[in-house]
Order: sequence, then structure tokens, then C-alpha cells
Amino acid sequence: MHENQINNAFSRSFPILRRGTDGGLTHTTDVLAIEEPLEIRLGYGDAHRRQYASVSVTMRTPGHDEALALGFLFSEGIIGRYEEVLQLRFAGPAEHPQNVLVVELQAGVKVDMDRLKRHFYTSSSCGICGKASLEQLQLVPGYYPSPGSPTVAADQLVSWPHRLLSAQSTFARTGGLHAAGLFSSEGELLLLHEDVGRHNALDKIIGEAFRRQWLPLRDSLLLLSGRASFELVQKALMAGLPMVAAVGAPSSLAVELAAMYDLSLIGFLRDGRFNVYCGEERIIFA
Repeated sequence: MHENQINNAFSRSFPILRRGTDGGLTHTTDVLAIEEPLEIRLGYGDAHRRQYASVSVTMRTPGHDEALALGFLFSEGIIGRYEEVLQLRFAGPAEHPQNVLVVELQAGVKVDMDRLKRHFYTSSSCGICGKASLEQLQLVPGYYPSPGSPTVAADQLVSWPHRLLSAQSTFARTGGLHAAGLFSSEGELLLLHEDVGRHNALDKIIGEAFRRQWLPLRDSLLLLSGRASFELVQKALMAGLPMVAAVGAPSSLAVELAAMYDLSLIGFLRDGRFNVYCGEERIIFA
């Protein structure tokens, strides 16, 4: 099958044969979300002796790759301040130059090589979870949430999934993308990113906030279009987010981690209802 046309940077149209409910066959097109690999390389050392290390390969939807890389490196505890970054540049092969992104660090920035050794290949469906990630979260303090604040009204919270979906331009065309939305406690949608990988969408949010020097995000709330996994809760904690709400289900380890660090975790937020797994003190029930 060959692509028919490029719709934009995030989706492409492919020719298909469609069978309808009446059994009829139609030659038409379908718009699909683009999925391509992105290798993140780290450049560090002094001006005369630069070293380079590949720290991650992830399948992602192209676009906002700089934010994705910054969010990934921050949530993995490799960089802590935007001032540590010298430049970001694409260095892929001629046919796919934007599939390799090099993050050059300022001379003198220390890089923990032991931390780099645990980097991994992540698929578009999920990232890493388990003992290594839990130990890393405990070793890197991050910006843990402030107890009991901010608060959000339950009646406002139930409106967020529709508002997130309405803002997902690529999902409307493809139906194949995850989304992460950053809301203020007053309900303003501050940032929205889509990606084939749910962890990539969140990394783009965190990376954008990192670049704008908004961290810690103690006054903002996160909405996920899918489920709430351990890794997503881990990333939210690193950014200081006090609440994670998900349209889908949380995992058991996600609930345990959220409770451990006083993060409000909400699941099954859809159709005017939701479950509160921990941190109900941040929700105002009229």
C-alpha cells in the first residue's frame, strides 16, 4: 500500500478498501496518524572533548520533538534546569533528518553515566515501569505536589474530557492518537499535545513547560485521554503536578505511587462520572 497524499505533519491519507454494514465495497481513503522513530542523543563534556550518547529511541508522532526530548530528559532526572541546555539540533540521515535529535548540554554540566546506562527502547504503547523506575523516582526528589492544593470543582472536572477531545485536531482526523492536556485549577486549557505514545504526549507537555520555565507545575492539573499507568504518574510527580485525571483506568502500581506521594488520581473520567483513587481532598463536591 502506498500513501496517497500527506495531510499535514501529523497524519497521512492511505487508499483503502472499505466494507460497509450493508456488505458493499468502496475504494476510498483513510487518514492515519504518523508513527516514526525518534532517537534522542545527548552531547556533553567541555568544549574540547565532547561526548555523545544515545539515551532513547521512541516511536512518536513527529512534531514538537524538542519538547518531547526535553520532557523525557527532565522526567528521567538527566537534566534539571533549562539553562543546562546549550542547543537542540536534528542530525538524522539525509532521508530522515528529523528522526535523530541531539540535545547539546552546556560545558561543565555533569552527566550521571550510571543513570544513562538504564536507558531503553520504548514502544509507542507504553514506556518502562517496574523496580528501576520506582527506585529512580525515590532517588530524584523532583517537585512533589503541595498537600491539599490546588482544588477543583467536580462539576468543572467532568467537562474536561469533552474540552480536550474538541481541541484534538489530529485525533479528529485519525482517531489514533493519545492526548495529554494541562489545565489550570480554574479550568483553562494551558497546553495540549497529541502523540501515538501516551508517554510521549506527556513528555511533550512537560518539555514545553520546562522550556517556558513553568516548573514546578504545582498549580496545574493533568488530563490523560487514555489510562493512567505507573510511568505517567511518575512523570507527573517529577513535574510537581498535584492531580492526574484519566479517561481510562489506572493501574494498581499507579494508585500505590500516587498515594505514596500525595497525588490526586482520578480514573474513568467520562460521561459525567469518575472514580477517585486517592487525594479526594483536592476535589470540591457541591
